[in-house]
Amino acid sequence: MRTTIESLCLVLSILAVGLPAAAPADSVPFWGAKASVPIDTPFDQLKKGEFLWMGEAVTTGPVVMVVSITEQRAYVYRNGVLIGATTISTGRPGHLTPTGVFTVLQKQKEHRSTIYDGAPMPYMERLTWGGIALHAGGLPGYPESHGCIHLPSEFAQRLFDISPNGMTVVIGTEATEPERVAHPGYLAPVKFVGGQPIAPMPFTPTEDERWSPDLSPSGPVSIVLSQGSQRIVVYRNGIEIGRARLTVTGDAPLVDHALVLTEGPSSVPDPYVPDPAKFRWLRVGVPGHLGEQGTQVDPMAIARLKIPADFAARVNGILTPGATLFVTNEPLYPQTTGPLLQIVDADPPTKGHPVSRGS
Repeated sequence: MRTTIESLCLVLSILAVGLPAAAPADSVPFWGAKASVPIDTPFDQLKKGEFLWMGEAVTTGPVVMVVSITEQRAYVYRNGVLIGATTISTGRPGHLTPTGVFTVLQKQKEHRSTIYDGAPMPYMERLTWGGIALHAGGLPGYPESHGCIHLPSEFAQRLFDISPNGMTVVIGTEATEPERVAHPGYLAPVKFVGGQPIAPMPFTPTEDERWSPDLSPSGPVSIVLSQGSQRIVVYRNGIEIGRARLTVTGDAPLVDHALVLTEGPSSVPDPYVPDPAKFRWLRVGVPGHLGEQGTQVDPMAIARLKIPADFAARVNGILTPGATLFVTNEPLYPQTTGPLLQIVDADPPTKGHPVSRGS
């Protein structure tokens, strides 16, 4: 015969069947969207909690982050080009988020506030020792934090995984920073070391290209090709080393793509590959185009691109496997006008902005 204790345990176990397990008292909420929007989604159409992530397109090079309190959005750049944009929530009145240039002082995946009753701050990246940090948090669509910068949980994790200690974070508003910091675009508006704003230098009427490889003699190469701005821009180790005017024939907009230069013969006639017998551009699977992973570039699209021959030769001279290309029909800068062009690189463009013909 079973003892009284054994019978009681049996009854309790039967009663427990089918009952949901109680949530732990210290469980951490999940904030925001669980997946990125497609890469051709305009920044200004991101809804609260939504984000864009193209980190798979550019996997090497220095990282810098720009936070626009005005827009309530943050932007992440790798090797000079955009790899992420997200909605955020910054400090509310009485607990304002400070502006300026900061660096990540400390990272902690599972962190709880020592100031606000142990509130969860997952994927915390500390910016000040006074309590200001990047971390996953509430996203009501307006400033509501105690000064920290709240990010969607999935975005915060992806940023945490690639951001180094010491990463530069620039926080600005229209009142305190140049327009390109308060309203960023597809190219990094600040230097990855020191966070100083990068002033645009428009082409003169007779200038078609610039090439200054000595500005960054070595490091990973990323190229952005924008139909909207009619420009091709080259970065090496996070620093722009060249740009040229770009012409795209035909009326159809280019389709946003990210590509990587790989070893292996190409079956696509491409005048912009250093040696088609040894190298080829392959598409990278990014949100909205995940099925394109590993496919070759469209020869019809290549035929539409017209780049100065001497500039193309200079770029080919520095390309090695691993170089990235982002193509977009969006303009490179939000304040420009016209349709945006996609670049052969690793960063997505923004739609609906005016086209700049002078940068």
